[in-house]
Amino acid sequence: MSHNGDEVIILDGVYKIFGPQPRGRAFDLLRSGMSKDEVQAETGHVVGLDNVSFSVRRGEVFVVMGLSGSGKSTAMRTVNKLIDITAGQISVAGTDVQALEGSELQAFRRTHMGMVFQHFALFPHRNVIDNVGYGLKVQGVARDKRNAASMRALSLVGLGPYAYNMPAELSGGMQQRVGLARALASDPEILLMDEAFSALDPLIRRQMQDEMMEIQSELQKTILFITHDLNEALRIGDRVCIMKDGAVVQVGTPTEILTEPATGYVAEFVQDVDQGRVILVREVMLPPAPVTADMTLESALAALGDRAGAFVVDRRGAPTAVLTAADAVRAAAEGATDVAAAMRTDFDTCSCDNSLNEVYSLAGKGLPIAACEDSGTLLGNLDPRLIMEEMGRVESLSERFEREVYM
Repeated sequence: MSHNGDEVIILDGVYKIFGPQPRGRAFDLLRSGMSKDEVQAETGHVVGLDNVSFSVRRGEVFVVMGLSGSGKSTAMRTVNKLIDITAGQISVAGTDVQALEGSELQAFRRTHMGMVFQHFALFPHRNVIDNVGYGLKVQGVARDKRNAASMRALSLVGLGPYAYNMPAELSGGMQQRVGLARALASDPEILLMDEAFSALDPLIRRQMQDEMMEIQSELQKTILFITHDLNEALRIGDRVCIMKDGAVVQVGTPTEILTEPATGYVAEFVQDVDQGRVILVREVMLPPAPVTADMTLESALAALGDRAGAFVVDRRGAPTAVLTAADAVRAAAEGATDVAAAMRTDFDTCSCDNSLNEVYSLAGKGLPIAACEDSGTLLGNLDPRLIMEEMGRVESLSERFEREVYM
């Protein structure tokens, strides 16, 4: 596994076997290719991690996603050595974290990592600001400095006015934000978030995801985020690692996971996801290939090929009109000979970074959509047919895997 200097967390060939003799026969059987279930049946040992390798880059949200028993939480707990590993290497901020012991390990956790758990784990008898500053108190930070850092963290999560309330006076979503503020108070380089939003109801959960992404755009922390929810993984992750039976199945961007699933297992997962939310215009648009107003309709139609239409652009390269194949044919039938007679200006524009869902309603008009950069320059041509085809293609992937399995 090759690495660059931008990787803050690196797991390299990590194994974890739970049982009295983790490095004995169970380990040998696992490395010889036996499955997790077979190893357990043969030896009574439980495979937590099976040759897991991945790395988390500085400033990225890296999401490890899997069902119960997939090894996702075990993987996270090796990063702060809540769990000792059976074999492999783990580097965190350049340190071999598994080699640390006692006070050295505690100091490393305190200075480099903040943790947010599924259950808020707030002290009921301490007010919000004291809960947020608790880690700093343990480090011996003076009260005024501690409170200043806590207030900064609380204002980041929008809870400044609640600093002196008790946890019981806050809703579940607010309590989880106190948990997030507590992790941010010591300004750690790394945030470890284990099913952090799973206990919240769907609407609040979505708000917390939005809030986290907003905070992340400002702070650029390195975040290792664990979830069992693929929609959540694809929504917040810069990259997503899918695990099954203690092993890594696929690592990729949300778009790669959706459009290029590595196995039938991943394809089955993604078929229930709203693909249009993740796939961007830039991934399906065609090169612009503009036409000019002084072209003949005949040559313009030839230039269109099988496209639904093309744009006319001004000197700056911004679209001013659109020529559709249907309009060109109609104008030619009425005796017109040049493009100007068939141009129309009621087209829509979008950004290349819009999701397909965001442009879906525009596609309903049946006209090409101009994908432009902020300056207005035409970068691509989005044919409504392409949107439908792309969404259909992703849905058919899992069917293809199923056919391969059963043929």
